[in-house]
Amino acid sequence: MNVIDTKMDCEKPFEVNRAYERRASPVFVVGCHRSGTNLLYDTLLSAGGFAVYRGYLPVYKTLIPRFGNLGKLHNRRNAVQAWLKSKGFRRSGLDAGALASKLLAECRTGGDFMRIVMDEITHIQNAQRWALYDPDNVLRIDKIKADIPQALFVHMIRDGRDIALSLNKMGGFQPLPWDRGSQKLQATGMYWEWMVRRGRFLGRQIPADYIEIHYEDLVGEPERVLKSLGQFIEHDLDYARIRQVSLGRLSESNSSFREEKQQSSPVNRWKEKLSKDEVKRLETLVGACLEDCGYPLTIPEASRTAGFQERWMRSFYPRYLNAKFWLKMETPAGRMASLSELEMDNSLPEVQPAKV
Repeated sequence: MNVIDTKMDCEKPFEVNRAYERRASPVFVVGCHRSGTNLLYDTLLSAGGFAVYRGYLPVYKTLIPRFGNLGKLHNRRNAVQAWLKSKGFRRSGLDAGALASKLLAECRTGGDFMRIVMDEITHIQNAQRWALYDPDNVLRIDKIKADIPQALFVHMIRDGRDIALSLNKMGGFQPLPWDRGSQKLQATGMYWEWMVRRGRFLGRQIPADYIEIHYEDLVGEPERVLKSLGQFIEHDLDYARIRQVSLGRLSESNSSFREEKQQSSPVNRWKEKLSKDEVKRLETLVGACLEDCGYPLTIPEASRTAGFQERWMRSFYPRYLNAKFWLKMETPAGRMASLSELEMDNSLPEVQPAKV
């Protein structure tokens, strides 16, 4: 496994088909929400050579749970029709009829769906390769890799204390109703740990095609980090060119603290925004994961004694999140998956596949 500033042993990696050119392989930018995945994605697009796609393609998160196995024509047709009404499709620049025909004829898996859409975008832009940004794909690295063997994964990791602070402020994670106040912050920290640990576990299975980048390093030492990342994905990530092009989040703030001054550092905000008691509660709960990811703790071990609340949350939340994920992905409960993230325009007529 490739890691920047984080070392981890790997166990029993499975073999994948390597009959492809790495410099043309698709790149998946994944990680917990608010980890800097959008920043890194825009950095890649600004480097040139990647198809520029500003849309969202939640195939595994939304389309498959809602419509079922894409190997079945009926499910595939419903998924395609929903996607053609989405904001992501409207941003793709593709012809609806031609794309529908290709998807209906060739798509059998979630990986096929993403590959067909992104290959078409790459073709019309005359680009070298494509990349996709979706934080939630960190939970599905194994499924994507099985469907797209040449896929490369870049896992963005950020200090969980900053993640808990940011997500809690934005309402990006909804804990259980009785977890309020500081407990809501702790529950959000558990969500960060759950996503990070699952991503790292899945990444260990494909060490040659998985890399971890720390948000703090990308912000503080971008040239060094981009050089290492460029070698991993075999792509020229020229820092001067990236700064000149500055697409998306490189030219506008994506901060959850928009009221702060422009020059405010996005690193270690938790040191200023969280009380000592809040830091203590977080470090007591997710301190082991913070240290595993290379983030030093500030509260002495003797002061981080887990009480009943912490022990209960550590026991319950991973099981709760795993159960929710399994129900959505593996049972008919997934049919209730919301399509709101697609930002569909239901006034559009259904598209008839082009004749081929």
